[in-house]
Amino acid sequence: MKKIYFMTFLLSLVMITASLAQDNKIIINADQELSTISRHIYGHFAEHLGDGIYGGIWVGENSTIPNTNGFRTDVLEALKHLEVPNIRWPGGCFADEYNWMDGIGPQSERPKRLNTHWGMVLEDNSFGTHEFLNFTEMIGAEPVIAMNVGSGTPREMQQWIEYVNFDGDSELANLRRENGRQEPWGVKYIGIGNESWGCGGNMSPEYYSALYRRFATYVRNYSGNSIYRIASGFSDARYAWTETVMEHAANMMDGISLHYYTIAGESWNHKGTSIDFGEDLYFSGLRKALWLDEYIKGHITRMDKFDPRKRVALVVDEWGIWTDPLLGTNPGFLQQQNSLRDALIAAISLDIMNKHSDRVRMANIAQMVNVLQAVILTEGDKMVKTPTYHVFDLYRVHFDTKLLQSHTEITNYKYGDEEIPAISITASKSESGRLNLTVSNLDPHNSRAVEIEIRGQNVARVRSGKLLTANEMDAVNTFDNPDHVVLMDFYDQELNGNTLTLTLPSKSVVMVTIQ
Repeated sequence: MKKIYFMTFLLSLVMITASLAQDNKIIINADQELSTISRHIYGHFAEHLGDGIYGGIWVGENSTIPNTNGFRTDVLEALKHLEVPNIRWPGGCFADEYNWMDGIGPQSERPKRLNTHWGMVLEDNSFGTHEFLNFTEMIGAEPVIAMNVGSGTPREMQQWIEYVNFDGDSELANLRRENGRQEPWGVKYIGIGNESWGCGGNMSPEYYSALYRRFATYVRNYSGNSIYRIASGFSDARYAWTETVMEHAANMMDGISLHYYTIAGESWNHKGTSIDFGEDLYFSGLRKALWLDEYIKGHITRMDKFDPRKRVALVVDEWGIWTDPLLGTNPGFLQQQNSLRDALIAAISLDIMNKHSDRVRMANIAQMVNVLQAVILTEGDKMVKTPTYHVFDLYRVHFDTKLLQSHTEITNYKYGDEEIPAISITASKSESGRLNLTVSNLDPHNSRAVEIEIRGQNVARVRSGKLLTANEMDAVNTFDNPDHVVLMDFYDQELNGNTLTLTLPSKSVVMVTIQ
C-alpha cells in the first residue's frame, strides 16, 4: 500500500511539473530580428546628492580609503566589471543650479556653494568637470552632461562644450590645458535641461520648446565631434508635454527624456519602506514597475505623430524604485536599501525598455551609488554590491544585440484580487549567433517551469546559466553580510532538441546563453 501511495505522489509531482511547463510557454523566432538593444539602455546616473558623489565615488587623494587618483578603487573596479556604457551628471535637479566654472581649477580655490535641492549641505566643488570626465574614462563609460537651462544661459552652455571638446587654440581650450588636460574629452551626449516642468524651472511645454530651440542653437560641434542633443521630457503619463515639445522642436533634437519612478507605497508622501516589508509592498512594487510599459507606449505614440521614422530616441534617463528614506538618515540624501524585490523591478524595467528598443535607445537608473536604487552602497572603507548590481551584471549579454520576436503564454502571479504576469523575459541574438535569455519569475512562493521553443535556428547546447535569488523577498546585502544575495550557477534546465525547459525558483532572475 505504501508503494502505491509513493508512486501516486511521484506521478502527481510529474503531472504538476508538466502542467507548469505547459502553462508557461514561450516561442522565440531566432530568425526574426527586430531592433538593436543599445548598450546605452544600461546607463547610470550620478548626481551631487547625499553620498552619491562624495564618499561614494570621490574620496580625494589624501583619503585613507584606498583610491586611485581620488576615486574609490573598489567602486572603480566594480563599475568596470559592469561595463557601464554611460553616466549622466551632474543632475538631476542639481544641474539647473550648477555653474561649471565652479568646478574647474585648483580644488583648494574652488568656491563652496549651498546645495539647496538636496539636504542644504555645502558643495565644495572638489568633484567637477575634470574629475567627472576622467572618472568616465577610467571605467570606459560615455559621459552624459546635463546642462543648466533653469538658471543658466546659452553662453555658459556653449562655453562649457567648447572647454571640453575643442582641440584648437582658443581661450577656453587653453584654460583646459592650464588645468591639466591637453586633449579634449570629446563629449557626445548633452542634456538640455532636466525636469524643466518642475525643479528645472516650472516651465510650460510651449515655453520650454522655445527655450530649448534657443539653447540647442548654440550646441556647437567642435573638432569633428557630433553632439547628441537630449531634450527634457516629463514623467509617467504626462503625454501632452512630449507632444508639444516634439511638435515644436523635434527637428533640433536627437532624444527626449522620460522619467518614471516606481512607488510601491500608497502615495508620493508614503512611498513605503525599503526593508522589512511584506508581500503587499513586494507585489505593489512589481505591479507598478510594469506600468512603465504603458507609459513608454503612450509617449512613443505622441513621438510617432511627428517623427514616424523614429529618428528621435526616447531616453529614460531616470528610472527605478523610490522608497521612504532609511530611518535616521538625512531625508534629502534619498538613502534607501536595495532588496531582491528591487532587483526584480530592475529586471522588469530593463525587459520593457529592451522590448521598445526601436525607440528607447538610452536610459539611466537612478542612481549609481548610495542614492535611490543604487547598484553600489558604501560606508567608510566598506562597499557592497546590491542585488540590482547583479541584475545589471546578468543583462550585459544583451549589449548591442538584436531583440528577437517572441510569443508568450504566461500564467499570472496573484495577490489578493490583483494579478500580474509571473514571467518576464528578454530574448536577444548576438552577432556571433549566440542566443541570450534573461527570464524572471516574479512569484515569491512557487517555482515556475517555462518551456521555450526556439524556431529558425538549430540549438546545439546551453553554454552557461546564472541565477539570482534568495529565501526572503526583502533580502538585502549589508556591510556585515555583503554576499547574502549573489549570483549562483544555474543548472535546472533541460534541452530537448530545440525546446529548452527552465525551472525557475521563486522570486528569481535567470540568465542562459544558447549556441
